[in-house]
Amino acid sequence: MARYKLCFGLVAVLALLAAADPAPARSGGGFRTYTDIAYASAQPAASRGHLLDLYVPDRSPGAARPLLIVMGGSGWYGDNGKAYAKDLAPFFTAAGFVVAGVSTRSSRQARFPAQLHDLKAAIRWLRAHAGAFGIDRRRLAVMGDSSGGWTAVMAGVTGNDRALEGRVGVAGYPSDVQAVVDLYAPIDFLQMDAHMIPGACASFNRAFGLTSCHADPRSPESALLGCPIATCPAQVRRANPIAYVSSTAPPFLIAHGDRDRLVPVQQSELLFAALSAAGVPATLYVTPGVGHSKGIVSAAQPPATVTPGPATGRPTLETIERFLRRALEL
Repeated sequence: MARYKLCFGLVAVLALLAAADPAPARSGGGFRTYTDIAYASAQPAASRGHLLDLYVPDRSPGAARPLLIVMGGSGWYGDNGKAYAKDLAPFFTAAGFVVAGVSTRSSRQARFPAQLHDLKAAIRWLRAHAGAFGIDRRRLAVMGDSSGGWTAVMAGVTGNDRALEGRVGVAGYPSDVQAVVDLYAPIDFLQMDAHMIPGACASFNRAFGLTSCHADPRSPESALLGCPIATCPAQVRRANPIAYVSSTAPPFLIAHGDRDRLVPVQQSELLFAALSAAGVPATLYVTPGVGHSKGIVSAAQPPATVTPGPATGRPTLETIERFLRRALEL
């Protein structure tokens, strides 16, 4: 009977993958790669915000693997956040994790909370098909940088909030996660401008063609919400992860550079304070001299100030792996 169930599950998933027309699985570097799997239908047509990639370690039969879900940032302007996972897959598959890169819709394609609904749909899809890819559906972590980090944080603090599940993709599975890695995510949009480092708003305005930094009606945050953030505080609060923090949130690792000219470091400090006040296990790494960069995980960066814990440390991939092992009880 067990053998029949396994075969049935594999047949079902292969049929689903064929229907989604993914690229063929590739092997190499100790893992197999599945690309452009549709976890939901494309909305709008020909967009990419409904796709995920999977990196599955080559393995002999045995225990299921923990899953790390990864999203790259784009200021919510892009729908290909799954690409960031390709950079992380060699390290984390070698460490025994299945890695999923997840894309969500851009702010041009859909307004908040669509991006959170998309990620939750991807999480449900991954749980629904865990058996075919050797995933332990009880041990899921999310990781993202910048706007991808915001999506990861939002998923972490709203795992039990049915009002934010949305109607995207497969139903019938939970969308909670058991650990969150947040790299310099925006948190409270209305406090960002007050904390920008000197001169940063001018460069931010030049980069995005704006005149009034994050408060500009055309800023990435205003585009996400569909309103100038200064005029819609209730909507801003709905998009603020702190509004959902409770003692049931999973453990967090947060990393931010103190020279970030796009998202001020105080954003991570606000999140860390809220998590700590709720009794959620959280660690904050503030790395000196580092800007808005995925390179914050490099061992070549200077030591970060760590709160709480030892005086200094580095939020390297090895550090993140150790955090995930503790949080997921591996």
